[in-house]
Amino acid sequence: MDVFSKRKYLVIGLFSLTFVIIVLRLFYIQVLDSSYKISAASNVLRREVNYPARGVIYDRNGKLMVFNQAAYDVLITPREMKSFDTLAFCQIVGVEKEELVNEIIKAKNYSRFKPSPVIKQLSSQTYAVLQEQLFKYPGFYIQARTLRQYPTKIAAHVLGYVGEVDQKAIDANHYYENGDYIGRSGIERAYEDELKGVKGISYKMVDVHQMVKGSFELGRLDTAAVIGKNLISTLNADLQAYGERLLSGKVGSIVAIEPSTGEILILASSPTFDPGLFVGRERSKNYAKLLNDPNKPMLNRAITSSYPPGSTFKLANALIGLQDGVLQSVRYSCSGPGSTPIKCTHNHETPLGLASAIRESCNSFFWQAFRSEINHFSNSAEGLEAFRNSLLEMGLGKKIGGDLYAETSGSVPSVSYYDKIYGHGGWNSMTIRSLSIGQGELLVTPLQLSNLVSLIANRGYYIDPHLVRSIQNYDGTQDSLQFDKHTIMAGIENYEMIADGMEQVVEIGTARSSAKVDSVTICGKTGTIQNPHGEPHSAFVAFAPKINPKIAIAVYIENGVVGARYAAPIASLIIEKYIKGRISPSRQHFEDAMVNSDLISTMKIETGD
Repeated sequence: MDVFSKRKYLVIGLFSLTFVIIVLRLFYIQVLDSSYKISAASNVLRREVNYPARGVIYDRNGKLMVFNQAAYDVLITPREMKSFDTLAFCQIVGVEKEELVNEIIKAKNYSRFKPSPVIKQLSSQTYAVLQEQLFKYPGFYIQARTLRQYPTKIAAHVLGYVGEVDQKAIDANHYYENGDYIGRSGIERAYEDELKGVKGISYKMVDVHQMVKGSFELGRLDTAAVIGKNLISTLNADLQAYGERLLSGKVGSIVAIEPSTGEILILASSPTFDPGLFVGRERSKNYAKLLNDPNKPMLNRAITSSYPPGSTFKLANALIGLQDGVLQSVRYSCSGPGSTPIKCTHNHETPLGLASAIRESCNSFFWQAFRSEINHFSNSAEGLEAFRNSLLEMGLGKKIGGDLYAETSGSVPSVSYYDKIYGHGGWNSMTIRSLSIGQGELLVTPLQLSNLVSLIANRGYYIDPHLVRSIQNYDGTQDSLQFDKHTIMAGIENYEMIADGMEQVVEIGTARSSAKVDSVTICGKTGTIQNPHGEPHSAFVAFAPKINPKIAIAVYIENGVVGARYAAPIASLIIEKYIKGRISPSRQHFEDAMVNSDLISTMKIETGD
């Protein structure tokens, strides 16, 4: 009997011990072991990303240029997905079955446990219909987000666009996840950190039908999204729209700067496109279409295209000569279109000084000035090096800086460049004389030309051209941005000499019939640039008024024949519009001619395209 009693108590003890071990183990893994807690909770919890609205963008006068509109993405967690009626689902969301299947395969390849977007940017109307039917589709859920919207169809190259993040960006910054959006170009890219805001996270309790039943732990683990900061740009939206209108039908660009601040008033490139084409379900198709357009509308010619500056470069040539002290009182003769090292384009007074040479755009004068500048040093190599350094100091042939995304540098040929072609000591000022009139190997961007004119307008300094003037904080205050100031010491009197010559260009010189505006003193310079592929290019740079300038501008029109044909009228119309607020009736014919001219179609007809 004692033996059986002992066995009974032994069995009871073993069962009790087993029960205690199980209870303790359950207590540990469910209460103390956080990894299990999270793993188990994942079956009934949904981690939702709360995407912040990107900051909006205003022009300098408070006019809205970019804002947000609600949109919705459909996401799946592959392991939670079950068989469903794909045809009915596709009819609701408006996609082809093949597209949906491909996106589901991509999601599975990415992760079976993490949510991935399969349908992007549903409208509010489609979202409302899908939300009512979502219980039929386990594993699917909807993620709210915002899309960019544009009240006007201007400044596409400046504003840039937002696109889905790629793996390279995810690897570079772990803030981003698959399906996130990021600024791809323009201001959207340059100010991504300010515009994007901060994502929030919510944990939701869901039932077997994927319907949200409430917040997990009363939302204690949730984090709120922080909206992006707003930007106040330097652009004048009305002037930008006007500039784009004048450029219609042409290949070219306009850059206008407020000289005293470096703030860009206009940055226009043509052909252009509607920035709204990069928003919504058709974005990929529109992108491919624009990318394959032979007119290259996505190319921002204002900052990424490098051109020979032609006669507009004579202003830089003059400034270097004045810095070197070789042009202050010199007069050079010109034999007109005759046989000289560089022929002039027409007959005019001779000999002539600097102001008259700028007025007449005298090739012979500036060739002789260039020779004096190079020969001012002990040898040609030393002279060219000094000449090149002066140009770089002016912001020519290099990236200027500021906040311009994708700016290119252009090119100022170096000593080593010519040594490579002609051999060491095998060249001199005569060999490279085409530089004197802005041709040959010299390349600059329209932005750099506008900045050069800002330097002259300011009589000796420029501030890095930029597109954003301030960042708006959450409390409504604004942080003004500061950009570098560059001073080029050449003497106020020398800058005045150049300004006098530029004034004469418009009053009685090469732009007298196309750029003169009543009651506004415009200082300008025409440029007609040789083009081996067709008609010469048309360029014009200017600032106005002469005293206390408010605007500096560069206009470059490809195949525009001569500087006074298209570039000068366009620049003067913009100056008149900005300073006077309207175009006078006596100059209305210029506006009509610029708006209605179509050089693109003309070129296609001539080439047979």
